[in-house]
Amino acid sequence: MSEAAERLRAEIAELLYLEPEELGFDDDLVEAGLDSIRVMTLIERRRREGVEVGFPELVERPTIAAWAELLG
Repeated sequence: MSEAAERLRAEIAELLYLEPEELGFDDDLVEAGLDSIRVMTLIERRRREGVEVGFPELVERPTIAAWAELLG
């Protein structure tokens, strides 16, 4: 997997109080415990970096692999 996907996995794992290795790149993040508040936290972080992405885009395909594609 790409370096961006690895960083994203580490960031999401931190939000979920997990080790990155506990999350697969194709795991459903909602099922893993990622709630709307944490998704909005990720969105706000990306917006500060200049990346525009919306909540519906992320929850439509809630996997690290899909989000790595969307977020670049």
